[in-house]
Amino acid sequence: MDRTKRCDIENVKGREFARKARRYARRTKLRYAYDTTRGKGSHALVTVGNRRTTVPYGEIGTGLLAAMLKDLGIRREEF
Repeated sequence: MDRTKRCDIENVKGREFARKARRYARRTKLRYAYDTTRGKGSHALVTVGNRRTTVPYGEIGTGLLAAMLKDLGIRREEF
């Protein structure tokens, strides 16, 4: 991914990320789970297929967003 595209990824909130991950899972026919009991404090666990990541409830910056997508194995263009 070139620098311009990396910088253009917008900030999203945790719930919006979970919603987009759920839509992605439905599109690709993967299992999706959103578990608030597994996260600590203001975090939840999102599982897509066999991969999972921890999602904060607040704002997600560009670096964290890229890392979370990598954890789930989702390319930014598909998200």
